[in-house]
Amino acid sequence: MSDNVLDNETLEQSRTKIAELKANVSRVLVGQDDVLEQVIVAFLAGGHVLLEGVPGLGKTLLIRALAQSIALDYKRVQFTPDLMPADVTGHSMLNMATSEFEVRKGPAFTHLLLADEINRAPAKTQAALLEVMQEHQITIDGNSYPLDNPFMVLATQNPIDNEGTYPLPEAELDRFMMKVQVDYPDTDAEVQLTLAVTQSGQSQFNHSLPAVVSLEDVLALKEAATKVLVDERLVEYAVNIVRTSREWQGIVHGAGVRASIALIQAAKVKALLEGHGFVMPDHVKAMVLPVLRHRIILSADQEISGVTNEQVLSAIIEKVPAPRQ
Repeated sequence: MSDNVLDNETLEQSRTKIAELKANVSRVLVGQDDVLEQVIVAFLAGGHVLLEGVPGLGKTLLIRALAQSIALDYKRVQFTPDLMPADVTGHSMLNMATSEFEVRKGPAFTHLLLADEINRAPAKTQAALLEVMQEHQITIDGNSYPLDNPFMVLATQNPIDNEGTYPLPEAELDRFMMKVQVDYPDTDAEVQLTLAVTQSGQSQFNHSLPAVVSLEDVLALKEAATKVLVDERLVEYAVNIVRTSREWQGIVHGAGVRASIALIQAAKVKALLEGHGFVMPDHVKAMVLPVLRHRIILSADQEISGVTNEQVLSAIIEKVPAPRQ
């Protein structure tokens, strides 16, 4: 069998390992299965995630639990209006004893970086993440320092509290592979969560999760995802969805080329997660909303009418014909 084709044993091992990771994080993150799956898909696809939801839904907990489950380095930065770029990336400082400049690395030198309430920092600080997210390196005083692999930025923002915030520019939004909406859990999940916390007397954040996936496992899973087969017709299907967003009535700015690439990358991991060695149309469809919702801008008429990005994208999915198996 070719080295570029996944065998059944590797497929089953990959599916089992991802399921084990999901189950471990779900021990403390209750009622957010779809959110967790989308974050894992983006992580294994090498992308970054923008998490949007009101406070108290477990966005920070998710990232912390994911880092513990994979035994990765994890840093959290609370973005505020007075945060400077050097507070994120690092800076050089004069050592008085040696009269030489030394590099003090910032929190961005990690595996998982949580940019909490990213839209509260001014544009120059948000822009400090552009090189980090796109090139996985940080430049300090003209010297470039590569980041460890894997590296992922998970940024959060609150959709209802816009006072004193700086909306992310389109160039930075496009760097995020996915925008994941974090909603309230259903009634049963909320009851389960409330019982678990009140009966144990401990906060969810006090739980320490065992590492169930090693760094080597992550690299192997990322490698396996690249070997998932994608028929050319499915690539054309994904590209047609993205191109339709540029021509759809009511959309003033559609998704760019990065969206097509991200859609296929995410679909390959989605297929691997389900134990498939090849991508199917449903895998592409499942990734359309998280990959494209932040990459389109609706007209003022659509927004005034209460139409959402998700509704428009769902209509595009219905309109673009999927290739038959």
